[in-house]
Amino acid sequence: MQIGLLGAGNLARALALGLGTPVAVYDPVLERAQQLAAQTGGKAYSSAQAVSEVAEITVLCHKPAQLASVAESFDHHGRLILSALGATPLTDLREAYPHATVARIMPNIAMEVGAGLTILCSPYGAEERQLADEVATILGRVGRVVELDEAMLPLAQGVSGGMPAYVALMIEGYVDALVRQGMPQEIALDVVAGSIPGSAQLVTARGGDTLGVRRQVTSPGGTTARAIRALEAGGFREAIANAVDASIIR
Repeated sequence: MQIGLLGAGNLARALALGLGTPVAVYDPVLERAQQLAAQTGGKAYSSAQAVSEVAEITVLCHKPAQLASVAESFDHHGRLILSALGATPLTDLREAYPHATVARIMPNIAMEVGAGLTILCSPYGAEERQLADEVATILGRVGRVVELDEAMLPLAQGVSGGMPAYVALMIEGYVDALVRQGMPQEIALDVVAGSIPGSAQLVTARGGDTLGVRRQVTSPGGTTARAIRALEAGGFREAIANAVDASIIR
């Protein structure tokens, strides 16, 4: 299926590289579109109209504030439109694209390595349902797809979309601490980053039993117990709660 991208920023790049198939790309900065197209063996186009004419699904990866202007720039009659625009509800998308079938996703950039999590808004009506199912199949190639009612999206998108940044910050903190203790940075990065995917998979495999995993790893009076106490004393849970509150788009 030919995917067309309107916008060639970080999210478009992650999707295109994760899919690993040639894409059709338009971006106001032609050089950026050409660079992304070259990375996928695809083609850069000079207008949104040109992309829509060759794409079976046109993905909106531009700035949310550009919704109306982009919609007015091409003929969307009968088109399949997939939006990755933040804080842009389905009602706004339907209004901007009244003659198209629309779907809404909130992905994260881990799609680039096939390990993304994409939140798919529950659709309305048979046509949107069909498009949503097609989107779920396509994006299943670059990670997990979780369908949620749109009312839940403000709670989920800041956590899911921002998670690569939050994990990067945590890795940075642990690496810096190990380097301070004398470990070479490259080894510290392997130790920290290499421990995260398996740890998350273990919790998932245990059905979300975080307490059980902690108890299995934490020996009484051991180093892990002391480290967890230090994290709690440093306000670890409160910092996460504050971060979630700050990430919710009202």
